[in-house]
Amino acid sequence: MKILHIIPSIASVRGGPSQAVIEAVKALTNAGIKAEIATTNDNGDDLLDVPIGKLIDYKQVPVQFFRRFSPQVSSIREFAFSKELTIWLWHNVCKYDLLHIHAIFSYPSTIAMAIARLQKVPYIVRPLGQLCEWSLQQSYYKKQIYLQLIEKANLNSSKSIHFTSEQEQQEASQLKLSSPSFVIPHGIDVPNIMPNARQGLRKYLNLPEDEPIILFLSRLHPKKGLDYLIPALGKLSDYRFTFVLAGSGEANYEREIKSLLAANNIENRTQFTGFVQGEVKDLLLQGADLFALTSYSENFGVAVLEALSVGLPVLITPGVALAKMVTQQNIGYVAEFDIPAIAGCIQEALEHPLKVKQMGNHARKFISENYTWDCIASNLISVYTSTIKT
Repeated sequence: MKILHIIPSIASVRGGPSQAVIEAVKALTNAGIKAEIATTNDNGDDLLDVPIGKLIDYKQVPVQFFRRFSPQVSSIREFAFSKELTIWLWHNVCKYDLLHIHAIFSYPSTIAMAIARLQKVPYIVRPLGQLCEWSLQQSYYKKQIYLQLIEKANLNSSKSIHFTSEQEQQEASQLKLSSPSFVIPHGIDVPNIMPNARQGLRKYLNLPEDEPIILFLSRLHPKKGLDYLIPALGKLSDYRFTFVLAGSGEANYEREIKSLLAANNIENRTQFTGFVQGEVKDLLLQGADLFALTSYSENFGVAVLEALSVGLPVLITPGVALAKMVTQQNIGYVAEFDIPAIAGCIQEALEHPLKVKQMGNHARKFISENYTWDCIASNLISVYTSTIKT
């Protein structure tokens, strides 16, 4: 079985869904499946410094990078056009048993589906939440034209659509696509516990050893609901805590966030770390007291899973697709998308640290038993096998 995964970018700055492709291919390879990734050298505003147009070992998986068209206009750059990728796909997709295409409304994904249709190569699509109601409302008219003229036919010609949560599947059902669908979540590599992470984080941030830390770790983007979380934190002036913002985004939006922090009088209680990875990211997740992501919409929430896997309880909103699981397992708080409700959940967490710690212990055990990449890979292989046979 030979599977080609196609995605616009696997750069770390593109967040969890892009990184999930790398981990999925790694797990599939370990299970004996020949799986590869074709992508561009996109790295947000920059380009990855990687060899172009040849299969290389990248983060322990086979990847081919192709040059992204990079004009000054941001919207065109974000579309990730690649002439070289197009040519390569036309000549090579027929060599694979199945294509697993990630994302829609992006050139690499759209052209991969179109070429697969023309050459009658079977493919499945993971839309990365872009068929959810909130996402479709952004740049509404442009997306509707794109969907009606191009992407709906691509989606309806797929063998099936891969959703990562039931919530994402339900929201997309309103479009009445004709392709069948299935739900397989993202997985997680449960990391080793760092010794003395709590003390280490407070030393790293130059905070007292008993300082409560509330962590936001994600892209800085309007979708993430910081316009609700920050005012909620501002209501807790009588409580002691430090708010850590770990992530990066567009310069204009970062300035908006700093203004919002000042307007809610928590500028002096907030630390910006910028984009983090590796040991610093592990230290933040394992040393904080509460992870907060009050998003308008998340088709999954990889960062939420990362937090839970190390025993960090979460505060999320119903738009985050893992909300049902968090509630059922009692491993965090799900607040209504309302500033007082969010503030109330944070207040409860700050007032009951023992309860929060117990939530965290259960979270780590539950995630390690149900969301490993080996388990996810096994489920994907079953889907691939049945898809190729039809």
